[in-house]
Amino acid sequence: MVELKVGLEIHQRLNTNKLFCNCPSKIIEREPDEWLIRKMGVSYSELGSIDPAARFEVLRDREFFYGIYYDETCEVEADESPPLPMNEKALEIALKIAKIFNMIPLDEIHVMRKIVVDGSNTTGFQRTALVAMGDDESYVETSKGRVHLRTLCLEEESAYIVESRREYAKYKLDRLGIPLVEIATAPDIHDPDQAEETALKIGRMLRATKEVMRGLGTIRQDINISIEGGARQEIKGVQELELIPEVIRREVRRQRSLLDIKREMERRGLSEDELEDSFANVTPEISGSNSRMFRKALSSGNVVLAVKLPKMRGLLGREIQPGRRFGTELAGYAKVFSGVKGIIHSDELPGYGIDANAISSIASKLGLSEEDAFAIVVAEKGSAEIALGAVLRRVRMALKGVPEETRRALPDGNTEFMRPMPGSARMYPETDIPPVNPELILMRLASWRYESPEEVVERLMRSYGLPLEQADMLFDEEKVDIFERIASSCRHLSKRFIADVLTSKMRYLRREGHPVNLISEKMLEKILSLVDKGVLAKEAVESLLADLSLNPKADVEELVRSKYSMDESLLRRIVEEAIKKHRDLLKEDKDRALKKIIGEVMRRARGKVDGRRVRDLVVEKIESEA
Repeated sequence: MVELKVGLEIHQRLNTNKLFCNCPSKIIEREPDEWLIRKMGVSYSELGSIDPAARFEVLRDREFFYGIYYDETCEVEADESPPLPMNEKALEIALKIAKIFNMIPLDEIHVMRKIVVDGSNTTGFQRTALVAMGDDESYVETSKGRVHLRTLCLEEESAYIVESRREYAKYKLDRLGIPLVEIATAPDIHDPDQAEETALKIGRMLRATKEVMRGLGTIRQDINISIEGGARQEIKGVQELELIPEVIRREVRRQRSLLDIKREMERRGLSEDELEDSFANVTPEISGSNSRMFRKALSSGNVVLAVKLPKMRGLLGREIQPGRRFGTELAGYAKVFSGVKGIIHSDELPGYGIDANAISSIASKLGLSEEDAFAIVVAEKGSAEIALGAVLRRVRMALKGVPEETRRALPDGNTEFMRPMPGSARMYPETDIPPVNPELILMRLASWRYESPEEVVERLMRSYGLPLEQADMLFDEEKVDIFERIASSCRHLSKRFIADVLTSKMRYLRREGHPVNLISEKMLEKILSLVDKGVLAKEAVESLLADLSLNPKADVEELVRSKYSMDESLLRRIVEEAIKKHRDLLKEDKDRALKKIIGEVMRRARGKVDGRRVRDLVVEKIESEA
């Protein structure tokens, strides 16, 4: 079994205004009111070095466009004004979270600048503050052992990326500055499923504070993974908990495959000296190709360049993750550094309209032997040279093993290269924000009571008679407060029915594509109140929710009257007809007849009349005729 070490970084947005200004923390759907244009530079750290991730971004030499909103963003996000003091409410929530996890708050909290020049921060850095440290008592208990917590930071969220190209990137500033906590674990995780369990437990504990944001994107997990003989990889942006184990398994497979490739390169005797920065223009060899892709690219004035990869035949096509080959790793570097769409390598040819004759011509021009491979790229000449230079650098790295990288999680569990791993030169003090002494906040929190997820679930089961599954769903979907309000006001309704509407029915409709997140809590309370009064049938709730999800501003009572209710006189007529039909059976077996009559009425009135109302009306009519 491969030795595996995994650490998690949990990023959770807090439900407050922004961290260093008073703008609201909300995502805006409309187009920005205006765009700013910036370019990023990088300077030496106080120790005279440059962070490798920052150097990488500056080499790309891109312009950045920032979308601003006149009514929702301000000069702080645009870096046209100094930041305000740290949001005290956000700091208080961070200290509450530290208390939950038995972490030790710092005596003085300093804001630091973390260099980030990919454009996601207008300043060229992200503001972050170390709030608390973990010790032996700071841990999450999992089924496979304790996972200790190392640090808790409070930092600002980055800007939202709209578009990324080789020449420029576009960001919106509505997300920039939203406060979030970052909880980093020790590398105590040694099993992929344990990583998911850890993230789930931490997420549930954060939700129990009732002061964190909910919804897609409000919490995400970065995964640090290393294996014996490999290198630490930081996998960014895993949002689905269920994907964590698969990301880890596929990363382990990738690193083991890269180590196998390294050993094979050594066996073949490949050295760095043989990897020459020499590119051949093979446009004439490709121009006769039947490939529509090449014809279109060449008609735009692009060229096709090729690079020799000595002793690499068969290695570029070797699979390192499901559906991804070593050639895909090379293409990742080419795309990120130069903006090209990809590369083509000899292990996947003939293909793409490149036939055996063209391959032979390219091989001849590059002076290839039987064991050599090549890569080609079609692009503007400068971009093509940068792309192939990146390919060569990645092959040189492969000779040394697995390079440390920051990678992006893909929806299928694979990962792709984002940028080099940041170094220690990226952090320095923030001079615009004074240090904060948390003593007064900690004094206020001395009597703060935290109800753990387990305590909440146990209370729901004990007080309301709910099964464990329903209680868990109410907690995980943050419906505990609304459930308890409805349960106290709707005394005729089963508590299980209320929980079912708030969880299972809403989940089902969401899976069916209904935007039930648009239905407000006030509207849900109104719907269940109408059921409690007998105005709305239980059977109609699901259909009513589906309708309201498409028209969330509709008048609930008016919609119920027009579509989900039956005129009293019509109902009474249906009851009378059913009783008349079964009058003989009423004389022989009253209980059996009652069931038949109610069933017949409900078949005609289902979804428009509550079952209790039907039963009461049938009994009333039978007794009046007795």
